[in-house]
Order: sequence, then C-alpha cells, then structure tokens
Amino acid sequence: QVQLVESGGGLVQPGGSLRLSCAASGFTLDSAYIGWFRQAPGKDREGVSCISDSDGSAGYVDSVKGRFTISRDNAENTVYLQMNSLKAEDTAVYYCSTTRLGYCSGYGYLYAYEDDFWGQGTQVTVSS
Repeated sequence: QVQLVESGGGLVQPGGSLRLSCAASGFTLDSAYIGWFRQAPGKDREGVSCISDSDGSAGYVDSVKGRFTISRDNAENTVYLQMNSLKAEDTAVYYCSTTRLGYCSGYGYLYAYEDDFWGQGTQVTVSS
C-alpha cells in the first residue's frame, strides 16, 4: 500500500526557513516522480516543485525559485522541500504527491500519467 506522510510544517516568521519531509512507504521514491503542491485558503491548488524519477531534474514555480530546493534521499525513501526566505504568501497547506509515470515541468507542476498518491498535508504559516 502506497503511503506518503508529510511533516515539518509550522509557524515561522517572514524570512525564516522550514524543511518539509515527505516519507514514503509501499514503494521506492527513486523510481517515482515526486511533486510538492500547496493550497492556501480560498485559492486553487498550486504546483510548487517537482523532481523526476531518473535524472533527478527539478522544476519550481517562479514565486519560489531561488528560495526553495527539492531533494531526494533514496536511503531514507524521503523527499525534502527546503524553504528559505519564507514570505507571508507562502502560507498554505503543503502536500506531496507521487506517481510512477509522469512529467515534472520546469515550472514545478507534476503531471501524473498514471495513478497518483497524496499525503495528508502539513500546514505552513508565515507570520510575524
């Protein structure tokens, strides 16, 4: 059974940092596409970042380029999203998603060509 569990969210002041984790079970992340999405209250879900299965190429939405970094630890079967220089507009529930067959766009949106799986989300609040 495929399961994703996000963690690492919380309350942080503007300019601060957080590292989100997405721990997987039931499959190995090194053979899958991974995406981070977020949804703020009253807004549509937005693709934030994604990483491809094979070459590890990554994409980011313009609003987080230079501030967020996605990475994969195959030994831990976990994907991370390092978020620096956080802004109030980064406040949202962050979700990770995975699919075995997909496309990671250069602007951070993961398209799933097969079944996709989602975690429960972790809240990130950026406020002074």
